[in-house]
Amino acid sequence: MEHPALVKRRRVADALAQRSLEELWLCRPENVAWLGGGDVVVDAASEIGVAALGVPADGGAVRLLAPNNELDRIREEEVPALEAAGIDVEVDLYEWHESSLPAAVADRRQEASGADVPIEGVAEVDPATLRTPLPAGELERYETASLGTAQAVETVASELTGETTEREAAAALRRELTERGFAAPVVLVGGSERSLRHRHFTPTTAPLDRFGHLTVVAERGGHNVAVTRTVAFDPPEWLRERHDAACRVAATAAAATLDAARTGGTAADVFDAIRTAYDELGYRGEWRSHHQGGAIGYESREWTADPASTAPVLEPLPYAWNPTVQGAKCEDTILVDAERGVDVLTSTGDWPTTRYDPVGFDDAVAFHDPLEADP
Repeated sequence: MEHPALVKRRRVADALAQRSLEELWLCRPENVAWLGGGDVVVDAASEIGVAALGVPADGGAVRLLAPNNELDRIREEEVPALEAAGIDVEVDLYEWHESSLPAAVADRRQEASGADVPIEGVAEVDPATLRTPLPAGELERYETASLGTAQAVETVASELTGETTEREAAAALRRELTERGFAAPVVLVGGSERSLRHRHFTPTTAPLDRFGHLTVVAERGGHNVAVTRTVAFDPPEWLRERHDAACRVAATAAAATLDAARTGGTAADVFDAIRTAYDELGYRGEWRSHHQGGAIGYESREWTADPASTAPVLEPLPYAWNPTVQGAKCEDTILVDAERGVDVLTSTGDWPTTRYDPVGFDDAVAFHDPLEADP
């Protein structure tokens, strides 16, 4: 099986040929991670990492550019995919106090170059479409990251009580994910009072009380994984009904995604199925209260579906649909493959699940139940 980095380099070369460019500079962390397999983030608030990769159109050596205080670490630890693929790497440095990464790229670029960030004199190129679908050789690593994310969330969730505050739960999630080698760009925890009022429940000092939702997007080696788990201590009667409805919408989204992948459909086709499912289940218009998710991979969402989405539904590719019904949420990361069907990658086998029938499609999908725990 061809190494994923070789597949990606060929995609870059094809894109450069279409635009008559000689090279593409990857400066955004998600794009460097996509090709190199590592993390070039030091300041999470910056859209640009501490190193860039210059990919030539002719298939030659990839150029690694970084300041002198970062280059050795990046070369040794953060571009493992290039070495594993047998891709030659040429290193270049600049003094940290003399330049910035974009300026250093501008000084070293070939005449007809592109970059994924604005640089004067350089064509701006968005590599987002190059990141999908996942090369076959990368699926196993993504599956491992998905399992690790779910295990981290379930480990924390199983230890909570109704007295645990949202912030305490969030801190435990970040700690558990860090110990497993993940960054955590999204950590949301909502107790029974706040999750009724908000769909993005950023953690506060409020206790979980009767139930709690734990939502994360975790990232390791560039791979993003989304998962939500619900823990019920003294749940209201409506929680299970709404949870089941959200899960049936998620099952519909999964089935519609598979159908669109097989027939050349778009994200809007999947969204139409999601909206119909809400209507059929008695929650007309509920989709307006929160986005429904979409493709996932090297960003928390490669794209998010909406009624006008023209993004093609590709396979094999992971998707994270996250339908909500007031106070309830269903979210797992699934792999959609035209031959394999739908595979829930964030299923550990250690959490209760139910098979949910999609609306308007065949083939049920198993999603997580609220875990009944001691208050």
